[in-house]
Amino acid sequence: MVSEDHYVYVKRTTRGIMFLILYVDDILLAGNNLKMLNATKQWLSSIFKMKDMGEARYVLGVEIVRNYPKKLLGMCQEAYIKSVLESFQMHYSKPVDTPVEKGLTLSLDQCPKIDQEKEKMKDVPYASVVGSLMYAMLCTRPNI
Repeated sequence: MVSEDHYVYVKRTTRGIMFLILYVDDILLAGNNLKMLNATKQWLSSIFKMKDMGEARYVLGVEIVRNYPKKLLGMCQEAYIKSVLESFQMHYSKPVDTPVEKGLTLSLDQCPKIDQEKEKMKDVPYASVVGSLMYAMLCTRPNI
């Protein structure tokens, strides 16, 4: 692991590998050795008051998708994207391949100039929309 990942801990032994990921007051354990995972959960619960939520299905808005027969593990943000679309009243929009024309140049000349335009744009949550899209892009959708 990169030394900047202060919230990700890795344990490697001859029996397997385990990751402990921290986010505020949540812990996500993942690994390829069930005995090691259970021993770690037991040890943690002897020190901290905690609740075992079972197999993780979501972490930070990202769905964890498993296909046991094919031994595949994946991530999906469909539910997160749907909730973002709903929160910005865009859930009835139609998807397009390229939402902006190629080569489009934006400039300050396109900003609202008169008070009426500024007042209309005051309630448009651009920073929230861009932040929500960047979260999706950084987690699982670099092509967004």
